Formats: sequence, structure tokens, C-alpha cells
Amino acid sequence: MRRPPSEEWPIAAAMLPFPASQDAPVDTWVDHLAEVAYEGFTEVDVTDSWVRPGDLSPSRLTDLGEALTAVGLDPVALSAIRRSVIDPETGDENLAYSHRTLDAAAELGCRVVSVGLHRPLLPAQRGAFWFWTEQGPVDSTDADTWELAVTRLRELGRHAREVGLVLSLEMYEDTLLGTAESAVRLVHDIGDDAVGLNPDLGNLIRLHRPVEDFQAAVAACLPVSNYWHVKSYFRDEDRASGTVVALPAPMEMGSVSYRQALRTAVEVGYTGPFCVEHYGGDGLSVAARNARYLRRMLAVATGEARATVLRAVGAAR
Repeated sequence: MRRPPSEEWPIAAAMLPFPASQDAPVDTWVDHLAEVAYEGFTEVDVTDSWVRPGDLSPSRLTDLGEALTAVGLDPVALSAIRRSVIDPETGDENLAYSHRTLDAAAELGCRVVSVGLHRPLLPAQRGAFWFWTEQGPVDSTDADTWELAVTRLRELGRHAREVGLVLSLEMYEDTLLGTAESAVRLVHDIGDDAVGLNPDLGNLIRLHRPVEDFQAAVAACLPVSNYWHVKSYFRDEDRASGTVVALPAPMEMGSVSYRQALRTAVEVGYTGPFCVEHYGGDGLSVAARNARYLRRMLAVATGEARATVLRAVGAAR
């Protein structure tokens, strides 16, 4: 795929800041989407914590498409959250839901569907101020579970290809997509060009425990990535006491350098869309700030910024 110029690179807003609105009137959908468009976005990730397109009736799915058109937003992606196809209790149900979601995403004109192996939050997580400070479910790493993940995600990848989509696998702690090594291995074992990674490494750097090096993980994951949820955190570690604290931060201020990460992404040929996320406070405003930062850093990484500076200085001489 051709690398887009920085100003045209698809950067979507996640719908995470908005309340669950599955049964809301269409006007409510338009209200929410108009807020996204007003912040300067032209693309959106139809995050299913907001609306589950795979569970809409045909007429309501048409209504959602018309709401997107009314505000001028391109639904570049759909992210299905916490619907693991290897969940020991709901894996079969989640697999069926994922297939419905692929069909609905194609109907809406999406290009990417992002799925993961993370499960619903546990009670302690739901009760915490920041859910990632409490232990969540942990995937088994036995051979049968691995093979089930490969088989079911390969099945979804085949479906995605048939309806003109790509499938992206979201990285998340304590799942088979919880480390760079495991996530890359899973993509290779699936072995379908329609399946790649969503290297949402923000999910990992926020953990209150030791984590792998961010830039090394970027270098390992980006060659097999096709969509990228991006966000950042302030992270502080006191090794003497073993204390770790992580708080949401705008991307340009967080503890990891996306300037460097985007250089790596461009160098390895990443051309997929981005989705900007933020938890807490006015998440949409921070996401919009993140999108502006991301576009600047893409210009730097692609050499457009250098060319612009040299052209301006040359014209002034």
C-alpha cells in the first residue's frame, strides 16, 4: 500500500469518551459524532463500547451509516472490545459476534476491524479508579489454547478478506497478544496477509509492574502491523520500593517517545491508519491534541517537515 502524505494519513478518533448508545435515538448518534467532527477529525473508529454495529438491525445499521455521512466522518475502522474468541466461557458467542461485526463493518464502509483477546473487566477492575491497576483475566498459554486462537482468528481473517477488510489484533496484557514476541508469533502462525497487529503498546506501558522496552516492542511489532491504537502515559518507577505509577498523558508529554516510534514505523513501511485514544477527563479533546501531534510527527518521520523548512528558507533568500 502506498504511504499517504502526513496531511492525508487516516487518523481516527475512538468513541471511547462517549457513553454506551446502542439503543439511543439517531439524533444522539449524530450529536456524538458531530462533537468528533467539530474537533477536526475526518475519520472515526466506531468503537463498540459506544455502538455495536454487529448487533444492529439492518435499518438501524443504515441509520448509523447515514449519521456518519451527515457529519462527514469516514468510519475507517471498527474496534470490537473485550470479545475474546478464546474466552473459556463466552468464546463461541464472541466468535459469532465477531463475524456479525465484520459484516456490519463492511456494510458501513470500514477498512479495518480490530479485535483482541482481552476479556471483560473483573469486579475489582471495575471498582478501581484506573482499571489497569488491578489484575485482570489471564490467558492460558498451553498448546491447545494457542491453537484455538490461531484457528479462530484465521477464520475471522478469511472472512475479513472475503468482505474487503483487514483484521487487526489488539495487543493487551496477560493475553496471547500480551508481549511483542507472542503477538508477532501469533500473526505468523495465523499466516494470512489479511491479519496483522494493532500494537496498542499503551495498554502495556501503563501497567504497575515491569514492562518491556517500548521502542524495542515498536521495532518488533510494526513490520506486521496494519492498524495502530495510540495513547500515552506518565510512568514513574521507584525500583528501591518496587512502586510503579502510570497516569494517562497527552502523547507529546508522556514517558515514551512517539517521535522515535513513528520514525521506526515509517522506516519499516507501516502505512495503516491510526486511532487516537485517551482515558480520563476530556478524552476527546486530548485525542484531538494527540491527532495534531501525530500528524506533525508523521511529517517529521517522512521527511516532509525537513523539505518544508528547506523550501521556506530557500524561498526567503
